Amino acid sequence: MSLPRTIEELAKRIDHTNVKPASSKQDIIRTIDEAIKYRFRAVCIPPIWVPLAKERVRNSGVLVVTVVGFPWGYVDTEIKVMEAKWAIQRGADEIDMVMNISAFKSKDYEKVREDIEAVVNAIKPKPVKVIIETGFLSREEIERAAKLVMDGGAHFVKTCTGFGPRGASIEDIRIIKRVVGDEIKIKAAGGIRDAEKALMMIKAGADVIGTSSGVKILETFSLDILKKVIKS
Repeated sequence: MSLPRTIEELAKRIDHTNVKPASSKQDIIRTIDEAIKYRFRAVCIPPIWVPLAKERVRNSGVLVVTVVGFPWGYVDTEIKVMEAKWAIQRGADEIDMVMNISAFKSKDYEKVREDIEAVVNAIKPKPVKVIIETGFLSREEIERAAKLVMDGGAHFVKTCTGFGPRGASIEDIRIIKRVVGDEIKIKAAGGIRDAEKALMMIKAGADVIGTSSGVKILETFSLDILKKVIKS
């Protein structure tokens, strides 16, 4: 997918996010209203606020995204399935689930794949993004995790929750892209706070940017930044 050439095109690649644990209802409403105002691709909020978000974005074209197994992914698969179904029933358009990082680190790869597959099958045809939390993984583990996400039938590999040891890196995206190619999509998330970094992530292979700094990213977008990224 080509680089966005305008603010409007860039906005359509951003999931504007607020999953901070201490966010109030008014904080969430502000995030939702920013998503509507700036015509972001989606708003990503905690599960409890899905019904509010769905009502507020009505007829705006903004998708409602929420999280499952968040932020560490080590709840039982049955719980993740229940969370995902609950969210979809209340208006979520997409689910961002966290991979079972503990099972992955234990090399129980079949459990990891089955966990992903169960959530995917539970809410078909709704898209599922799987957060692999790249900050906890080596290059080889990122490659293996991306393959498991594909094998589990998910629609996106997502880099980070924003609560791990670091955010997404350009190299994370390049590693994942080499594994998934064009078979599934990539969502870069974690520490992306300006237009240059967002565009660099997209250039490296990200389809979607997850960020709580969506407004700042648009405010820092310019043709000069775009040209710099194209030339880099």
